[in-house]
Amino acid sequence: MKYLLAIYEDEKATASIPKDQMDEFMQSWFTYSEQLANAVDVVESDGLQPSDSATTVRFADGKPVTSDGPFAETKEQLGGYYIIDVDNLDIAIEWAGKVPSLPMGSSVEIRPIQVFEQ
Repeated sequence: MKYLLAIYEDEKATASIPKDQMDEFMQSWFTYSEQLANAVDVVESDGLQPSDSATTVRFADGKPVTSDGPFAETKEQLGGYYIIDVDNLDIAIEWAGKVPSLPMGSSVEIRPIQVFEQ
């Protein structure tokens, strides 16, 4: 089963990490990604640009309307994701629990990928 591990973090907290600690923090991500790829099928993964680079599309007055930035102001922003293919939710939970930014207050939303048959 494929699962999305959506990683939410406070961009301000991440941005305030000193340079010498940021190098170590990023290395922990590289290590996590390598360990994950060696253990399970990683379908796709990426980090995202900061939320202020986002464009949001809504429907208003009968047509799509765009605005800069995220849809809503929140404490946490979507910072990146992994799509993994594993046997069950317990394995997805296990790997979500190893995300390096969890001790900094991040959260990981695990969502099964919905498959539509044609």
